[in-house]
Amino acid sequence: MPEDHANSSGDAAEEVAQLRASLTAAEARIAALEQIIHDLRRDRFGQSAERVDPGQLALALGGAPSAPPPASNDNQPPRDHKPRSERRRNRGRLPAHLERIEQVLNLADRHCPCCREEMRCIGEDRAERLDVVPAQLRVVVTVRPRYACRRCEDGVHQQPAPARIVTGGLPTEALVVQVLVAKYGDGLPLYRQCQILARQGIQLDRATLCDWVGQACWWLRPLRDLILDHVVGHARVFADDTPLPTLERGLGRTREGRLWCYAADDRASLGHGPPAVAYIYARDRKAARPAAHLAGFSGTLQVDGYRGFRRLANQRRGGAVTLAFCWSHLRRRFHKIHAHNGSPIAAEALLRIGALYDIEREIRGQAPEARRAVRQARSAPLVQALRPWLEAQLDKVSQGSALATAIRYGLRHWEGLCCYLEDGRLEMDTNTVEREIRPVAKTRRAALFAGSEGGGDTWAIATTLVRTAILNGVNPQVWLTDVLERMVRSEVSSKALHTLLPWTWRDAQPAAAA
Repeated sequence: MPEDHANSSGDAAEEVAQLRASLTAAEARIAALEQIIHDLRRDRFGQSAERVDPGQLALALGGAPSAPPPASNDNQPPRDHKPRSERRRNRGRLPAHLERIEQVLNLADRHCPCCREEMRCIGEDRAERLDVVPAQLRVVVTVRPRYACRRCEDGVHQQPAPARIVTGGLPTEALVVQVLVAKYGDGLPLYRQCQILARQGIQLDRATLCDWVGQACWWLRPLRDLILDHVVGHARVFADDTPLPTLERGLGRTREGRLWCYAADDRASLGHGPPAVAYIYARDRKAARPAAHLAGFSGTLQVDGYRGFRRLANQRRGGAVTLAFCWSHLRRRFHKIHAHNGSPIAAEALLRIGALYDIEREIRGQAPEARRAVRQARSAPLVQALRPWLEAQLDKVSQGSALATAIRYGLRHWEGLCCYLEDGRLEMDTNTVEREIRPVAKTRRAALFAGSEGGGDTWAIATTLVRTAILNGVNPQVWLTDVLERMVRSEVSSKALHTLLPWTWRDAQPAAAA
């Protein structure tokens, strides 16, 4: 009897343990599903900004965080945050290159109302207002007189017809560029541009505009390739990708293509090289895609946690490619958790990472040596204290929770997260390339999808040229119009194509820059 009682007690204890384990797993599963639902609702209805108030985070923790942001000697706001009054004010600052049309409001009678003597002008008040002249379509008529000699029989003499970007087509290069920049620079889809043209009496089909854009990008492809070579030849490259739904012809559905984005920009560390961004369309997100795009690259690749980049680095022998991972992606994981349930662990993680970003704002725009010195003195101790804190928190939370996943993400990419401490030319995150993906997302929301894989390639070429021009302070409308006119007239050989790159073109004719 005692043995039976002991066996039954053991079975009951084992059953209780199993029930507790099942309950713990169910609670973790429920928490994970609730996090997914919260993320979906936030993506659809919530704000996209990830701003948090450090004071509120510290208050939620019941006092000052264990790793407070370093104090600054000055009370001035960060140099990339202007006072609200200065941001909103623009009176009296209209650009000097704009045409001025003066309207003089003079007195009808300039005689003194008392003595009737003619009054003298002692000054004037001037006020400027910004006006607009709506875009007007016009017709360029090309007249080619024909000549013939009455005595001779040599035939008719006439100037040859000028080359056109669309053979036998209606548009000039300027109109084609207007369509291209409006879509890929301003997010205005082609069907809306057709509606705008229709209001001025020009009835064009969307397929016609699509053909114009394709013709322009056929000419501009070599220029995109030069920009890509410039980016890949840089020692530090930002890389990322974004979905681009692509219509499958004959099936009436879309497939998820990818638009790969590669950027080079050293302006934050006073680099003198021109910034550039290049896009490449691909059918999928396989690791072979970035490996092919970056075949000639060696240096530091600043990326997110996509495994294909890690495989690329492992395939390059001798450490030719080093991966620097993004703190913004790590912070975003903790921000989602804190926005969902107000987790104190996520709140403290946000405070600790925010302290690193406060330092970065102070040293933005300084020389690489100065940036590295500040990072070693102030950022490195905070980073060194963060890892053991993350490891300690990992033991306190459920291993299946979103919080544990975020902590493991940081620990798994720790070596790449610390790369920026050793090189003042590196950035702390990949926001440089994410800013260049945002215009693609804006255009994608309006246009919904690319009409074909060729349309995806056109999307990549046009966006490369428009965004690179904007990065270099060049008006893409003026630049691309001049470039296409020269290309169509065969004024530039393939060997001199580099003279049409936006930074070279800008230096050659600064008056045309934006």
